[in-house]
Amino acid sequence: MNTNIIMELKIYQDKNQVAQEFSKYFAEKAKGEASFHVALSGGSTPKIVFDVLAKEFGASIDWKSVHFYWGDERCVLPTDDESNYKMTVEHLLSKIDIPEENIHRIKGEEDPEAEAVRYAQVLKNELPSKNGFPQFDLVILGMGDDGHTASIFPHEIELWQSENLCAVAVHPDSGQKRITITGNVINHSKTVAFLVTGATKEEKVGEIINCDGACETYPANLVAPTSGDLLWFLDKAAAAKIKEGQV
Repeated sequence: MNTNIIMELKIYQDKNQVAQEFSKYFAEKAKGEASFHVALSGGSTPKIVFDVLAKEFGASIDWKSVHFYWGDERCVLPTDDESNYKMTVEHLLSKIDIPEENIHRIKGEEDPEAEAVRYAQVLKNELPSKNGFPQFDLVILGMGDDGHTASIFPHEIELWQSENLCAVAVHPDSGQKRITITGNVINHSKTVAFLVTGATKEEKVGEIINCDGACETYPANLVAPTSGDLLWFLDKAAAAKIKEGQV
């Protein structure tokens, strides 16, 4: 992990407590903002977060000021069970009163290369600019067991440094194409929050936070917001191999 970055570890008992605490954090961040631009993540932990956010904070957040985007999307139809958009609709968007024009989805059903270009333009058009890059208020990230984040995988780690705001990535096992935002977009955001739970993540979390092992080969290790905050919301299982002194 880049030692110049201010990083905060938030470690909780289990994934349900992670969901509760992150939802509180999100509600507080969204409060009083004229517009709050957020890149969402797919995965099992965000699913639980979205449920809590909708149930416990759905009525108290002013959703008119919140704009949702996606950090990555699988190249499938929006009705496909693998679609990050579909998961978000089912667990959050269908349960809150958010204007349709505030939802900026990646069109996974379109030609991937063309959609990466189109979505990059959406980010340029909708987001404020920082050092020539569109700036999110909050980017929510997960991390895979292999240390990937968004849809930048270790075998394509060079995509992190892409000059393009969005790129087409390929899953190393399935060969499925995905559209992902790239490192410059992530690292120009005001805040990045990892949501990582479960014992299968302990190895990579430990290596990244402790700066050891093969951490330099993991895309998640490259997350380093240049002018913002980096938060890790972890459960005890995922945090098990973080060395004393790092917490």
